[in-house]
Amino acid sequence: MNLKIQVLSLVFSFFYGIVFSLLVNVNYRFLFAKKKIIKIIFTFIFVIDMALIYFLILKFLNDGIIHIYFLFMILLGFYITFPVGSKFRKWRLFKRRK
Repeated sequence: MNLKIQVLSLVFSFFYGIVFSLLVNVNYRFLFAKKKIIKIIFTFIFVIDMALIYFLILKFLNDGIIHIYFLFMILLGFYITFPVGSKFRKWRLFKRRK
């Protein structure tokens, strides 16, 4: 794998971590629901979908080669964006309904 593809994959992994963080915050009420069955089903579907999207795009970019530093970039993007994205939960549109 040449350097251009690696840098492109690193940048994609970082931005994917940002998108993942924002989607976790938007779907917070479903991922952390009070009813266990809703929590389990929604978390399972969410994680499978997010992993499938990541691997399909990575397959397109670099033939599906995964390195540990791609995962570190996802974590870095996630942890940088999570405090900013957590403000989404305070919006009325995304609040839990009682």
